[in-house]
Amino acid sequence: MQLLTLGVNHHTAPLAIREQVAFGPEKLVQALHELTQSQRASEVAILSTCNRTELYCNTPSPESVTQWLADFHHIERRELAPYLYALPREQAAQHAFRVAAGLDSMVLGETQILGQMKQAVHTAEEAGTLGLLLHKLFQRTFSVAKEVRTSTEIGANSVSMAAAAVKLAERIFPSVKEQACLFIGAGEMIELCITHFAAQHPRRMTVANRTAERARPLAERFGASVIPLTALPEELPNYDIIITSTASPLPILGKGLLERAIKQRRHRPIFIVDLAVPRDVEAEVANMDDVFLYTVDDLGQVVREGMDNRVAQVVQAEAIIETSVESFVHWMEGREVVPVIRSLRDSAERYRRHEFEKAEKALARGEDPRTVLEAMSHALSNKLLHGPSHALNHALTDEREQLVRLISQLYGLHRE
Repeated sequence: MQLLTLGVNHHTAPLAIREQVAFGPEKLVQALHELTQSQRASEVAILSTCNRTELYCNTPSPESVTQWLADFHHIERRELAPYLYALPREQAAQHAFRVAAGLDSMVLGETQILGQMKQAVHTAEEAGTLGLLLHKLFQRTFSVAKEVRTSTEIGANSVSMAAAAVKLAERIFPSVKEQACLFIGAGEMIELCITHFAAQHPRRMTVANRTAERARPLAERFGASVIPLTALPEELPNYDIIITSTASPLPILGKGLLERAIKQRRHRPIFIVDLAVPRDVEAEVANMDDVFLYTVDDLGQVVREGMDNRVAQVVQAEAIIETSVESFVHWMEGREVVPVIRSLRDSAERYRRHEFEKAEKALARGEDPRTVLEAMSHALSNKLLHGPSHALNHALTDEREQLVRLISQLYGLHRE
């Protein structure tokens, strides 16, 4: 078994690939169970966000996990391979630490990924797919993230994806205050976005969601109205700014729907930010003259503004992570010798029990206690030393010197 991180992210794969390997909430538990029950991995947690899909595993075969990922999403492995990274042991730990600390994000130092990782771990715990190794990995991961954020200013002046959406809207419209905003979805990302847009006091705000009950508490907090997704064809022309982030496996805003909306708006522009992976808006919409469509990858330039101070903190953060990786690898290596130690102790216990039973019978027969104890101690020492003595006597010449050094070290012997 070995620790493995397998995945794709915004550094290695375009959005078109990332959306193909994303795990929607409705498939996540099924995927966790399928991977462990197939014995491709004994432990697994899956982190799936708009910027990354990563599998953290304890597996005997990284190759089989890679094949499972391709099979699960019905993708040819050769098509996926150029975008995948497979990180073993210390590289896997280092990557987890960097992700949680915000060093591997599109927005350097952002905090949202830490919450997403904690949710991924919680889901795996609930599904029963975490064991000792991954429990320890994530325990260390969250500890490192906390240390990085408290010891450095890596998150200072961070521009979130939600704030970036507002900045982009301000480039399209003279004032957000005069616009009507539609938020599609009711998850964490939409909540962040509506918070930022509400601060600009837009003319009108509406939340569209599949279930109105879930959207209503969010809408009421910001004085927004609620509509069902089924009302989008009629309602879409009424909005200038649309922010969408749902878990739908298929696009919910198609080119035809937006063409009709633009026509009804007499070609007044619509600004759309699609933060969903898989995408909520058909890619062809980007080619329409009166639609300004931005995906998560398109926000990169905005979120990188004002990074100079945070970049200066990276060196200190990386030093914290490097020390933590060394500590975690030391723990892993210690766990690897546990079976040998257990076997050694079991063997010694069998010898002890055997000699104890012999001595007990001798004493029951009335034999002299001192003689019995003397015989038991000699027998135990002979059995315990038989293995090392036999190995030394039968070692080849080039092996003997190494054995002598090891045995001298093990038993604290001083060689004359």
